[in-house]
Amino acid sequence: MQRAYLISTGHELLSGATVDSNASFLTARLLDMGLQVTGRSTVGDDRDALERAFAAGMATADIIISTGGLGPTFDDLTKMVACDIMDCQLELRPEEEQRLRRYFDARHRPMPEINLRQAMFPPEAAVLYNAIGTAPGIYLRKNDKILILLPGPPREMTRMFLNEVERRLQADCGLDNRPIGKRTIKIMGLGESQVEERLGNLLDVPADMAVALLAVDGEIHIKLTLTNSSKRTGHDQLGALSGSMAELLGHHVFGYDNDTLVTRTAELLLERQSTLAVAESCTGGMLGKMITDRPGSSRYFWGGVISYSDQAKQLLLDVDAAILANHGAVSAET
Repeated sequence: MQRAYLISTGHELLSGATVDSNASFLTARLLDMGLQVTGRSTVGDDRDALERAFAAGMATADIIISTGGLGPTFDDLTKMVACDIMDCQLELRPEEEQRLRRYFDARHRPMPEINLRQAMFPPEAAVLYNAIGTAPGIYLRKNDKILILLPGPPREMTRMFLNEVERRLQADCGLDNRPIGKRTIKIMGLGESQVEERLGNLLDVPADMAVALLAVDGEIHIKLTLTNSSKRTGHDQLGALSGSMAELLGHHVFGYDNDTLVTRTAELLLERQSTLAVAESCTGGMLGKMITDRPGSSRYFWGGVISYSDQAKQLLLDVDAAILANHGAVSAET
């Protein structure tokens, strides 16, 4: 199973101002393709840190994928650092310069000459087309390594990976790397480190299997992927491993694969012939909307109250004024 290393760049990721959704997306897609993600670095716009991250990727993986740092400004260093590591020269490509100038002309804006940095590529690299931005990506095969540079904005990165990168990786990595078995275990109520602690040695999977823990919107997903085995044997292996993991995680496992919290809740309510009502405050109706977005929810959803103000909590939900005064609106007692 070939190995991939992810590098996310940008000071905004280190400051907490931006959530790194790119890494979660790429990890899931690569696992689905049968590629094992062996490591990940998040670095600021700093040359030394970038050099260390790319060096770590080159030392431990076959495929190095970075996101961010492909803009034209002084702190967009990813392309230069990556090409230094790969011992590549950057050359101006006239067709890419023309594309950039057309992009700015279409928006009736002058193009700063500094943007020409975005039209420079190693001669041996394939240029990855950016359908909605100015920063093209790079796909480079050299010295038995694959280097992929993608833009940082998630919309640009996602579209570029799906349209430009996935088919190239499938061709270069061979059909044998496609998974013959996949399983996702979905967990609520535990953090990533707690899940890892509970699973212990179960995370030490055989060489033909990959396991990854992903944090997804308040949930933890365990993605199991198996390659290089017969289909029957593979499904038996996945079934046994996912069963052992579920036993250790107990009631925190709410579903598998395409299950969601909403669909599982709906199934349980229908099985028990129960109905549900909700009282919301700070969520402003979000919970009710999640439930009613699913067709057929009228069979089990009674309705809800959005009690945003203290007065609404008292009048509609019988919250005692003394509780609000002593403990506040956002409290376990309320």
